[in-house]
Amino acid sequence: SCPDCGISVDEIEPRSFSFNNPFGACPDCLGLGYKMEFDIDLMIPDRSLSILDGAIVVTGWQSCTNEGSFSRAILDALAREYDFSLATPFEEYPEKIQDILINGTNGHSVKVYYKGQRGEGVYDVAFPGLIRNVEQRYRETGSDAMKQEYESFMRITPCKTCKGQRLKKESLAVTVADKNIYEVTNLSIEKLKAFLADMQLSEQQQLIGRQILKEIRARVSFLSDVGLDYLSLGRATGTLSGGEAQRIRLATQIGSGLVGVAYILDEPSIGLHQRDNDRLLGSLMKLRDLGNSLIVVEHDEDTMRAADCIVDIGPGAGEHGGQLVAMGTAEDLMKNEDSITGAYLSGKLKIPVPSERRKPTGFLTVKGAAENNLKNIDVKIPLGIMTCITGVSGSGKSSLINEILYKRLARDLNRARVIPGKHKDILGTDQLDKVINIDQSPIGRTPRSNPATYTGVFDQIRDLFAATADAKAKGYKKGRFSFNVKGGRCEACSGDGIIKIEMHFLPDVYVPCEVCKGKRYNRETLEVKYKDKNIYDVLNMTVEEALTFFENVPSIKRKIQTLYDVGLSYIRLGQPSTELSGGEAQRIKLATELSKRSTGKTIYILDEPTTGLHFADVHKLVEILKRLSEGGNTVVVIEHNLDVIKTADYIIDIGPEGGDKGGTVVAQGTPEEVAQSPVSYTGKYVKKYLK
Repeated sequence: SCPDCGISVDEIEPRSFSFNNPFGACPDCLGLGYKMEFDIDLMIPDRSLSILDGAIVVTGWQSCTNEGSFSRAILDALAREYDFSLATPFEEYPEKIQDILINGTNGHSVKVYYKGQRGEGVYDVAFPGLIRNVEQRYRETGSDAMKQEYESFMRITPCKTCKGQRLKKESLAVTVADKNIYEVTNLSIEKLKAFLADMQLSEQQQLIGRQILKEIRARVSFLSDVGLDYLSLGRATGTLSGGEAQRIRLATQIGSGLVGVAYILDEPSIGLHQRDNDRLLGSLMKLRDLGNSLIVVEHDEDTMRAADCIVDIGPGAGEHGGQLVAMGTAEDLMKNEDSITGAYLSGKLKIPVPSERRKPTGFLTVKGAAENNLKNIDVKIPLGIMTCITGVSGSGKSSLINEILYKRLARDLNRARVIPGKHKDILGTDQLDKVINIDQSPIGRTPRSNPATYTGVFDQIRDLFAATADAKAKGYKKGRFSFNVKGGRCEACSGDGIIKIEMHFLPDVYVPCEVCKGKRYNRETLEVKYKDKNIYDVLNMTVEEALTFFENVPSIKRKIQTLYDVGLSYIRLGQPSTELSGGEAQRIKLATELSKRSTGKTIYILDEPTTGLHFADVHKLVEILKRLSEGGNTVVVIEHNLDVIKTADYIIDIGPEGGDKGGTVVAQGTPEEVAQSPVSYTGKYVKKYLK
């Protein structure tokens, strides 16, 4: 401690450097590094509007456009006191007036004259400002739904005390080789490797740190070996892709140096560029050569060719699968007549290269993209065709498309409450009417959501059942066949068909409902039949069975046909969304979009739609993406799969490397043009596929 300035530091211990421990964590944000705070840009998204035109959209203040509301009375009082008009566009107010509306009158009271539904009166009100007022409402509301509504006007901002560094200032004052722990963990793996190699330490420091540094260097090398040298150690796990998280676990296992272990990996190549895939395969070989067994569930061609043994299961999906089709090396599979995988490996079956590339109908220009590692770049995205955004892992593809392009278009076209990543402007949005992001998030979070409800075909099936003679005789309407409302459903399980049993310290267990035996409906509803099938039987049909069953009902058949076309012939119409994989959820969304009438001015954004897809499924996906981009629609796909890349009309290759060494456009044009680029890694690999 210092007697002059009054600073005292506790004894330095390992826990002093942990943001998960009160001894090290910043006292203000409790070690999170950020806070959820109300954002005025979300509360007043369009500043060109006046307050009377609805500039303020935050919950609790939308009513200020109505003359009889109390919020309007407060704003009228402020306008009288500070001499401004509520009809003036918000952006034209002087800074002082904007500050009063946002941050309040600083304790100064104004006279509010109120006459409305709640009576009338004159009140002295010290206006706290929109932000403080909404913060108070958020704290005091007891409703989870309202809390969620308020949270949509908040954004995550760095903690003002620790500036996002998560630790106490005393902990951050400790340095090794002139860097504190935050600065070290903020380096990319590649830079950290160089920092550890070049570290200048005294003889005493070397003695103390030799063993520790040896361990750190080994672990950092493993992360680099699995292709993650663009990540920093301090990166939040929530921002990692599934493939990145899996490779971090893989690096941990390589580092442990265990022998005689069976490792099971599920699609480790997710999110990997072909160049990085080679490094991943090298790491897997290293694990095998140590004396371990590796079982890898994978669709990647290079991984199959490198495997010592392939087990091919099929031949089809769902009821048409479940058999051992072939087993052996890649060469053995190629000779097997029954193996579809072998046919694609040998080239007997292949996804053809289009005979011609379509021409863009216009361009969408992103100006000054600077989110994350993007280097203030301008990017022209063609409209009316299918474009692939390519580049090595961490090059900036998601920052450009998901953070900037999608969020800006969602805000401008769909009125979504989101804040786009850093950029100056996007030109050409007048050529579009809506943006649709077809991602791999679940189609619903409860067992009641399923493919039939999501695609909208269930509405038509219920109409059909309500029109049967049985239903009419009993006076049943369409609602009787819904498991979301009381009447026709089984009340014991509320139409879920299963009952959730909370296990407290273990994952929840789902058991079939004892009353309806998983059929979701009560006995009376199940007595109504269409072509000898009740509503439960229909929900239990696979897409393939339903296609035959409803062949004479064109409106239902058309929607089910799109599910069949996207390769989901094997899923059941009523299969709970909780049982569907990310790839299946994404294809259900694709089918839903395909079944809608096209406007010709829609832009579809997909992030790695080939995740979890076999060659045959990728073949179907390519056809679907073509159908989506017909009629003037635009399809933008972030993708590493070379079969999809070679069929695109246009490629934008971001790179050249990941992290700080990425963030620029390396090459753009048709696949043939990108293949000629000497600096594009994608071009080098796609060249072989264009032959």
